Amino acid sequence: MLDLTGTSALSRSGISSANQIFSDSDRPKILVVDDHPASRMTAGALLSADGYEVFEAENGIEALALVFESQPDLILLDVMMPEMDGFEVCRHLKENEHTRLIPVVFITALNDRRSRLMGIEAGGDDFLSKPFDRLELSARVKSLVRQKRLNEDLDHAEQVLFSIARAIESRDPNTGDHCERLVAMGKAFGEYIQLSRAEIRNLMWGGYLHDIGKVGIPDGVLLKKGSFTPEEREIMNRHVIIGENICKPLRTMRGVVPIIRYHHERWDGSGYPEGLVGDEIPYLAQVFQIIDIYDALTSERPYKRAFTPEEALEIIAEETSRGWRNPKLVEQFTNFIKAGMMVGDRAQG
Repeated sequence: MLDLTGTSALSRSGISSANQIFSDSDRPKILVVDDHPASRMTAGALLSADGYEVFEAENGIEALALVFESQPDLILLDVMMPEMDGFEVCRHLKENEHTRLIPVVFITALNDRRSRLMGIEAGGDDFLSKPFDRLELSARVKSLVRQKRLNEDLDHAEQVLFSIARAIESRDPNTGDHCERLVAMGKAFGEYIQLSRAEIRNLMWGGYLHDIGKVGIPDGVLLKKGSFTPEEREIMNRHVIIGENICKPLRTMRGVVPIIRYHHERWDGSGYPEGLVGDEIPYLAQVFQIIDIYDALTSERPYKRAFTPEEALEIIAEETSRGWRNPKLVEQFTNFIKAGMMVGDRAQG
């Protein structure tokens, strides 16, 4: 059961209600999930008084159905329920792309350490203890709703960037599914060399976003069939700076920006935009560069045929002997490709 402790204190505290933060057309929605009707009614009354639009579910199965129907901004979730407990409900929500950003607040007993640990493992965002007062409920709900909407804004911004990247790729029909291949190979090679989960994600996002700066390159240069003049080459090379400036404002892109800016540097310092040498080049940019070059070599373009994997590795080895690539990374990548070729041969056999 919830209790009303702190109701009058809230009125005196001057804490603003949801009505004062959000417009009527943008009232946050709260889903209260509890198999005890009295608990749902109490929570609903408190939250409604603060200006929230409240929905109720009496079990986990009903809650999951209602989530997709009502799209709540926060879920107040009891732990102990029949059929499907709160932990299982939370896991379903956090594993789904469409509901993963909805904050889940577990309702637990005050000293139930085991439930809190299980709630963390299930992906819960916060906890409230029974009985809880209105001050605590109001403050936590308000904070998490704000955070959820900020996360959604970031998520939408990321999706806009990916859409721009796909639009850029479509400007040049000769590249085919270059970005998709880079994402897949980035994940596979990243796992092969035991990058962290965050590094693999950045490498995959780099597959989509590495050339996003080409949005600022004129078609006359970007789609030119012949060789560039020195002036055109200078214009083309600016795409890495443009791409960096596009993605840098987003905090979630911090690990991707070095890939965007530096994937055309060379091990001997003859690349651009800064002429970095050796390990001055960010490591993920070095990794991505090899993947990018390999895919370009093994893909057909108007000016060349698609090289076989063996031929592509020979060309990369030759460039490495010139000092352009990181020898250790090239060796690892060569072993990675050859291991994949052997698996393919066994599968055909």
